[in-house]
Amino acid sequence: MELNSHNNLLELFFSQYQSQDKNEMFLQSLKDKNLRFSWKDTYDSIQKLSNYIEKNISSKDRCLLISENRPEWLISDLAIMLSGGITVPAYTTYTERDYEYIINDCKPTVVIVSDIFQLKKIKNIISNKDFIKLVISFENIPEDKLEIICIEKIFKENNYTEKKIDEIMLSRKDTSCIIYTSGTQGNPKGVMLSHGGILNNCEGSTELLKEIIKFKPKFLTWLPLSHSYEHTVQFVQIAVGAKVFYAESIDKLVKNMNDCNPDIMTAVPRFYQNLYQKISSTFNKATGVKKFLIKSTLNFGQKKFLNQQLSFYEKFVNFICEKLVRKKIKNQFGGSLKAFVSGGGALDYKIGVFLNSIGLPTLQGYGLTETSPVVSCNPINRIRIETVGLPFKGNQVKISDDGEILVKGENVMLGYWNKPNETNKVIIDGWLHTGDIGHFDKGYLKITDRKKDILITPGGDNISPVKIENDLTKIEFVEQALVYGDNKPFLVALLSRKDNEKDISNEFINQEIEKINKNLSKIEKIKKFIIINKQFTIENGLLTPTLKLKRYKIIQEYKKELEKLYN
Repeated sequence: MELNSHNNLLELFFSQYQSQDKNEMFLQSLKDKNLRFSWKDTYDSIQKLSNYIEKNISSKDRCLLISENRPEWLISDLAIMLSGGITVPAYTTYTERDYEYIINDCKPTVVIVSDIFQLKKIKNIISNKDFIKLVISFENIPEDKLEIICIEKIFKENNYTEKKIDEIMLSRKDTSCIIYTSGTQGNPKGVMLSHGGILNNCEGSTELLKEIIKFKPKFLTWLPLSHSYEHTVQFVQIAVGAKVFYAESIDKLVKNMNDCNPDIMTAVPRFYQNLYQKISSTFNKATGVKKFLIKSTLNFGQKKFLNQQLSFYEKFVNFICEKLVRKKIKNQFGGSLKAFVSGGGALDYKIGVFLNSIGLPTLQGYGLTETSPVVSCNPINRIRIETVGLPFKGNQVKISDDGEILVKGENVMLGYWNKPNETNKVIIDGWLHTGDIGHFDKGYLKITDRKKDILITPGGDNISPVKIENDLTKIEFVEQALVYGDNKPFLVALLSRKDNEKDISNEFINQEIEKINKNLSKIEKIKKFIIINKQFTIENGLLTPTLKLKRYKIIQEYKKELEKLYN
């Protein structure tokens, strides 16, 4: 499929639809086996929902979408586009404060929620917003104060107008979605991604997948579709004519892999960390011949993966390991897995080598919401796990004089919604300044550090420490605060005590932090803390002239104390 010839994402879907067996299954929920859509069901549902939405919106109106992963998510996304609107995905884990900010910022005309639990979070916010014209739910919600239409009723409608591809007036430069990401100053920023930007990402992804899959691959999706990573993956799935399965939950991923036997699965480092721990724990219990085979699998698998020469004996033993160990491991994940793809954060080198050595090919990539989101990825036959791979075709990558990674191309965002000044700070002369530090090694991109004040969880979520630090400094005795926890299981805080403050009990501190935690999402909550008497100043080199924390220096000085909080 020539992706560079499409004008928009709808053309991608419609052209792929024409080439498919219309009755073949396309979307399948593993939580509800009855929730399945063939290509024809999907096409008809998009048309019907679009007919309903377009009666309530004008061109380029925003449509807020709050739902867990399920088939109706993709249908709604494409229906919004077909109606001339712009999808604004929102995490189901947001706090009321986050929803209120986003709703006030983007002013959606249409709000789509999955069920009553999601509606409850925003009901008080949207009930008095005159710009909201329509509320749609995926499930039937008994409600007396708000008028809500259930999507099932729309799907049963038979009287609708079918739109053709040539009627769609969207260009590659038009905004397809606005995905909010954390800002370093506390407020989320709406990243405007274009149709062309996501299509460009699809082109790079399909080139990568050509080496891995040949025919109608099966994908298991579980990362939130509100995350730019998985949001783009759904269009890659369309581009390769995939069968898409929606996982029940993260706790049932391995079970779900056996349910659908996926060829490809995208995930974040947290998943691979858990996988590594579980498999390692099982390996450690082995004795006798099993222990020998497992040790050989790891040793010779690693040597082969790192392109080190194996002796005739090692090749022979490795062949046996392939049949007796690696095949058994693959079968635990459905038996069809061709590759895991890791993104959304740094994959630990040791874990990456381990997984590849035991027969679970794992590719590491790199990107950010502002680049639609992928910049680079490792190819399946030339994996260098210590790098984030080769840049995708269609985007230029270079290293600035201070080591910052700069990206230019169609995949770069159109800008931040309602924030022209913020946009101009990161896009200069067409080059996006990523805030990440790195270099090239034989064409492969390698990340070494990060300039921007963003913490990334093992789950790939971006957290703004500044927002939380501002709340912590409102505690009476706290002069300054630093939040720590990049790629850690939870966040901790370093609190600097005010000069005139006397000793305060830990119980009081815990109470104050718990008050703050109530207004934070689960991943933002502070679990532990330490208090220091020293303050950060310009004179001691821990503050910039503009009174910003020099995070790297502060963390360097208190690294041991902070790390002890994770013991």
